[in-house]
Amino acid sequence: MRKSIALLGTCAVSALVFTPFTLAAGKAAVAAQPAYVELRAADFQKEVDGKMVGLYTIKNNKGMVVNITNYGARVEQVLVPDRNGKIGDVAQGYETIDQVMGGQGSMGAFIGRYANRIANGTFTLDGVEYKSAINDLSTPPAPPRQNTLHGGKKGSRFVVFDAKQLSPSAVQMSILFKDGEEGFPGDLPVRVVYSVTDKNELVVSYDAVAATKKTIANFTGHTFWNLSGDLGSSIEDHILMVPSDKVLEFSPALVPTGAIRDVAGTPMDFRKPKALGQDIKADYDMLKGGGGYDNHFVLSMKQPTELALNARIMSPKSGRVMEVWSTEPGVQVYSGNFLEGKIPRDVGKGSTVYPFRSAFCLEPSRFPDSINQPGFPVSTVLNSGEWYSGKIVYRFSTDKATKAIAKK
Repeated sequence: MRKSIALLGTCAVSALVFTPFTLAAGKAAVAAQPAYVELRAADFQKEVDGKMVGLYTIKNNKGMVVNITNYGARVEQVLVPDRNGKIGDVAQGYETIDQVMGGQGSMGAFIGRYANRIANGTFTLDGVEYKSAINDLSTPPAPPRQNTLHGGKKGSRFVVFDAKQLSPSAVQMSILFKDGEEGFPGDLPVRVVYSVTDKNELVVSYDAVAATKKTIANFTGHTFWNLSGDLGSSIEDHILMVPSDKVLEFSPALVPTGAIRDVAGTPMDFRKPKALGQDIKADYDMLKGGGGYDNHFVLSMKQPTELALNARIMSPKSGRVMEVWSTEPGVQVYSGNFLEGKIPRDVGKGSTVYPFRSAFCLEPSRFPDSINQPGFPVSTVLNSGEWYSGKIVYRFSTDKATKAIAKK
């Protein structure tokens, strides 16, 4: 793997500049007021753990803009048009690095070294038991749980990546997980490249290698989406399709039991498009455990070799459509159940409060807790010298036909 060079103090600045809104301008100014907050590179410049944090901007030739900070390789803003061509922000995030550091732990982050949960923070490789950091604890009266979540207490979420702007449309982020860090074996260098295309796609490509010894790895992206452009509004009206007929069964501790359920006849069936909120309050154990959708859908029983459609979701209000494609065998559907509108944690851009179910996540990855489930088809084990490569594509478009639905 090529070593990346940290880009210290050099931050890309958004090319979108707007005339400040003034009350004196009257109704004309109201109409011209931007539908989103313009992030400033200076507000993300800070030294954290001896490394410089910054804000990096990538964009295409059609007005799509993505802002990313190298603290956790987090997506802080995604600007795309609605059905009328108006640019709006569809990704929850924060205006400053201090707000990011005090905000939702996973919001916008690239997740590693192990996405999702490891049951009881314990796994075995070649007869050696490893104990990874426990950071997923329940609060009574919820059933007890003590798991490793998203790589541990820091994982990749709370560390500064080395960043390098590759072009106006691409930025590279890299990190080295060290042998023994948070209980995981082996050095694991990871490189992530964010890019945007003229097809209005945000592409996340990632590579890692077991550099020194056998280890485990699992990656995903954790952007919190709201396609309406109103980042504090409910996403229960968003219409979701997931081309999956099976979902992993999980225990009260929110880890897979090893069983795989059919979605037919259950609230988990998204094979035909339906609103996220249609069945979210159903009397169904797989909804009650996570307080809504927080479920891993099976897309393939083998590791895909090419991009495959994971999900399609649209906002009736804005007409925005997002397709998620990936090389991963499963996708976690999360309905923002742990957003609570808490101050200051859940107050984001433009002082917008992020309440319960105001965002959704679609997280392609290998199956959670695969290391402890030998019946799962795709391994998360990397032998010494073995590479892990993957890609996630978020493809944006619009659908004017949804306008009629929005008016109902």
